[in-house]
Amino acid sequence: MSTQTLNLHEIIEHLPIDSRLILYGISWEDYEALLNQVGEARGLRISYDDGTLQIMTSSSAHENYAWFIGSLVGAIRLRLRINIRFFGSTTMKQRKSAKGTEPDACFYVQSAGLIGNRMQLDFATDPPPDIAVEIDIHHGSISKFPIYAALGVPEIWHYDGTQLRIHLLKQDEYILVSASQALPMLTGDILTDFLTRLREEGEFQTILAFDEWLQTQAGAGGQGTGAG
Repeated sequence: MSTQTLNLHEIIEHLPIDSRLILYGISWEDYEALLNQVGEARGLRISYDDGTLQIMTSSSAHENYAWFIGSLVGAIRLRLRINIRFFGSTTMKQRKSAKGTEPDACFYVQSAGLIGNRMQLDFATDPPPDIAVEIDIHHGSISKFPIYAALGVPEIWHYDGTQLRIHLLKQDEYILVSASQALPMLTGDILTDFLTRLREEGEFQTILAFDEWLQTQAGAGGQGTGAG
């Protein structure tokens, strides 16, 4: 472990909430050493793009939005009987592309069967998640899109605190679409509506309302929209 890595760990400890630090000329070895030091710490997201290291700290509001989106997807799994694996902010990295990142949440839907019951992932051999979630209330997660593209993540849900937008990977670039590819019953507008209700009505009432909405989708044949 280099002196630079030790200094980075000390810097991280003093970063304020909702801040972003970008460093250049960082080696892959120092990036991996830093990950080993801090682990997958709650409230901390570390990204690496061919020598550029981005360290972001998040607030409780940021984490709550990510947790709530996970709750919505969990409700879909139970109500519509869709096999979905949730891996939170797991570190995704590939040495061969010199890229790595940590989403705010990620889900395997179409690829859930390939992951099976495994609790640990190796992105050198395992497929990327079908959905990555980026909560971007105060700073620019949009810069992480090229990393996700290099890692082959098919779909990104990007929430800026006002609107959730869905982006699909097409020919190495992300394009804005109205509905999710992995979970077609969900649109950006629907997700935005329930995220707005979260602030206005609270988590419990909003989850109940979302479950009621899901029942209408199941009654309309919504079960057929998911992947096994």
